[in-house]
Amino acid sequence: MDETEFIFGVDLDGVVGDFYGAMREIAAEWLDKPISQLTENVSFGFEEWGIDDFGGYDRLHRFAVTQRALFRNMKPLKNASAVLRKLSAYGIRIRIITHRLFLKYSHKTTITQTVEWLDSYDIPYWDLCFMKDKGAVGAHVYIDDTPINIELLRANRCKCIVFSNSTNQGVKGPRANNWLDVENLVLRAKEEWSTGARGLFEDGV
Repeated sequence: MDETEFIFGVDLDGVVGDFYGAMREIAAEWLDKPISQLTENVSFGFEEWGIDDFGGYDRLHRFAVTQRALFRNMKPLKNASAVLRKLSAYGIRIRIITHRLFLKYSHKTTITQTVEWLDSYDIPYWDLCFMKDKGAVGAHVYIDDTPINIELLRANRCKCIVFSNSTNQGVKGPRANNWLDVENLVLRAKEEWSTGARGLFEDGV
């Protein structure tokens, strides 16, 4: 890993983009239900919405991407774009790392929508990695919201900040509840990297 600059590994769905809000709107249409009937307090996979009876998560996700341009049309979470621009201006290398290519036969659509979305919201990044194994590409600190991703990163001795939502309430911090928290935590992690201190990640992870 390059040690000449601080690298911030950034997940997109549920961290930068309002994935859960966008999917809730699309699922209401797909299920032909009022959106008020779909709880915002979901677990990973949205089983609370009863989608298994209609083909399950993969079918809903494919519909969202290929028919409703999910990755092009979702809104960023509050302050996400602005904070990433600030962090980039501080000399932090933004490395986008997303596992969006898990659906077969839609890779071109997914990649195109992703790049257009990042550009349309002026989200800075040096690297764009479509990876399941996020730790393989290397970053000094990561941010993710999916419990299994966080677990795997930490198992590989990668420092990871949890971006809070209903899917990860039982996961150990450090935790960011919003993007202002993200800014503070990443700058603190950068300072610890530059000085060799270990305060934010006391156990070395």
